[in-house]
Amino acid sequence: MSAKRPSAKHKIDRSLGCNLWGSAKSPYIRREYGPGQHGQARKKPTDYGTQLKAKQKLKGYYANIGERRFRRYYQEADRRQGDTSLNLIKLLETRLDAVVYRSMFVPTVFAARQFVNHGHVKVNGKRVNIPSYALKVGDVVEVTEKGLNMALYIQASTATDREVPTSYLTVDHKKGTVTILKAPEMDEVPYPVKMEANLIVEFYSR
Repeated sequence: MSAKRPSAKHKIDRSLGCNLWGSAKSPYIRREYGPGQHGQARKKPTDYGTQLKAKQKLKGYYANIGERRFRRYYQEADRRQGDTSLNLIKLLETRLDAVVYRSMFVPTVFAARQFVNHGHVKVNGKRVNIPSYALKVGDVVEVTEKGLNMALYIQASTATDREVPTSYLTVDHKKGTVTILKAPEMDEVPYPVKMEANLIVEFYSR
């Protein structure tokens, strides 16, 4: 992982005013205010500002997804039947990099993107190196033999600061596999901070 990634990640925490991934290394733990000269004296946000921040939090959480792609996720969520905000979460949680992170194969969502990019995972037996690859119920993601022997994997899979959400994922860390049981419900996703996908729907519906 490049040196720029962690610092960019921590900048997101500061600018959004929260410990987005629940990390013990987050600078927000030390300074609970935004960056810059006026970080401690922010005005009450407008409705637009509140909606924008909700969008930035969710985009940032999934390794800073670009606006164009994120808007496409919203449009797909809106096109599907049911609650648009829940559909959006389901689409994001079934990204390949998100599942690799949730399965505790890697320590961060940024590491998950790189892990997939570098060809360390297979989906249903075939190597896939696209972090945004959309998984379906029943799909099996498998870490390659090389990936299983990486220090990154060994440390992440034995960490005690996170837990796998077993209501929608079944993980075997010895084999390095995860099976998608179902798309999650909102309250099943273990976000360390409150996510308000309904505000994102409001943002794009303006």
